Amino acid sequence: MSVSVLGATLHGVDAVGVEVEVDLLQRLPRICIVGLAANAVKESAERVRSAFVATGFEFPRKRVVINLAPADIRKEGTGLDLPMAIGVLVAAGLVPAARALRLMAVGELSLGGELRPVRGALAFSALARRLGRTLLLPVANAAQARLVSGADVVGVRSLADVVRWLEGEGIAEDPPLSEAWTVPGAEAALDLADVRGQFAARRALEIAAAGAHHLLLMGPPGCGKSMLAQRLPSILPAMDAQEALTTTRIHSAAGLLSDAPHLLTRRPFRAPHHSVTPAGLVGDRTLRPGEVSLAHNGVLFLDEATEFSRVTLEVLRQPLEDGVVRVSRAAGSAEYPAGITLVMACNLCPCGRRGARSCDCKPHDIHRYLSRLSGPIVDRIDLHVDLEPVPAEVLLGARNGESSECVRARVVSARHRQAARGQALPNGRLNPADLERFAPLDPDAARLLEVAVTAHALSGRATRRVLKVARTISDLAGQARVAEPHVAEALGYRPTAVRP
Repeated sequence: MSVSVLGATLHGVDAVGVEVEVDLLQRLPRICIVGLAANAVKESAERVRSAFVATGFEFPRKRVVINLAPADIRKEGTGLDLPMAIGVLVAAGLVPAARALRLMAVGELSLGGELRPVRGALAFSALARRLGRTLLLPVANAAQARLVSGADVVGVRSLADVVRWLEGEGIAEDPPLSEAWTVPGAEAALDLADVRGQFAARRALEIAAAGAHHLLLMGPPGCGKSMLAQRLPSILPAMDAQEALTTTRIHSAAGLLSDAPHLLTRRPFRAPHHSVTPAGLVGDRTLRPGEVSLAHNGVLFLDEATEFSRVTLEVLRQPLEDGVVRVSRAAGSAEYPAGITLVMACNLCPCGRRGARSCDCKPHDIHRYLSRLSGPIVDRIDLHVDLEPVPAEVLLGARNGESSECVRARVVSARHRQAARGQALPNGRLNPADLERFAPLDPDAARLLEVAVTAHALSGRATRRVLKVARTISDLAGQARVAEPHVAEALGYRPTAVRP
């Protein structure tokens, strides 16, 4: 008679339950794993057999058939080792079945019977809580799994611990965590006050932070583009508890926090190299999240944006518009959160001297260089800023700009005004219906916007983005309606500089 133990596998950043059915048949001894298992899952057979022997049990001399249901979902990773081992233990009558049938187990077995940590502990914990199951997993993952409020988590160090727990005995566990665990360490040292001059760019950075707007910085090398982008997280509002949990879950699913018992409380800042592939940006064939999702609730910085392949940049179209990444790979389809603030930086020409010193680039070379940023991508960026070299007297002088703390206070006030209006999202992510509701225009502002749309042939998307930026500017000014000066400033950030 077969027995069934609940396991789980990662599908993108979420966990999916897997029924591990085990049956012992009177046939030639062998372990047969079926149910669309990847190679790492098929290799569990030898890990489970060796762990049995190391723990002091004799492995059944029968045909061990293990079915992973549902059979149409590909099973990845090594986390199914533990439910397979428990299923064999129960099927062989070596442990009582009562507890085994009421739990969810995830963990990788070593040949010596110890349990190694797996990625995605938060996703597994959330699934176990939703199903009303006790989660049994490696003790190295237990602290992180307990960050999910209300989850019943048991951490085990070895298969021997699992057997004792299934028999009703107590096991030594690490002390439970308090609800206040966060990533240790000092606050980020980067401060906006370090930036000398560039007041127009600093203003654009503040608007981007206040409304979650995408930003393009263009200028010669050394004018401060990267420096500004790196300081954007320092003026963003602190993450709330739900944002921190979601961000931590994504990083855990990506294998970046396999045994860290902490919530990520600082907003992510991801800066992939320009050689990154489309799969590295949005998600690979194993449905592991890419850089866009790892930057969720934070900043994705593409330095030297024109050096990225055009194919790579084009995959950003849908995430920038919808705030989610939808990918289809050999392992299946998945949807990842992608609520990012995109910052792109690039030079004005191939040699980089345009705008600073004499430039020898021919017009067609400049056009080809800048055209790597396609029109649809440029249209999705709210704020376009041209930077010029900083004069020597400003560069070598004393600090002359506000600190991140001062700017962040205004950003937080603007975000509070948006929330007080009933907005669930910041201005930069409003859909057309909410934008019409939350961004009323004064008559003069409406006339100015109408004239600008006609004169500059702005697309519908570009018009909405101008209105979103104007709404954020009015929030920073503390005004309830969008006035003419707000629209005028927002129009100044349209992409007039993206041309040879």
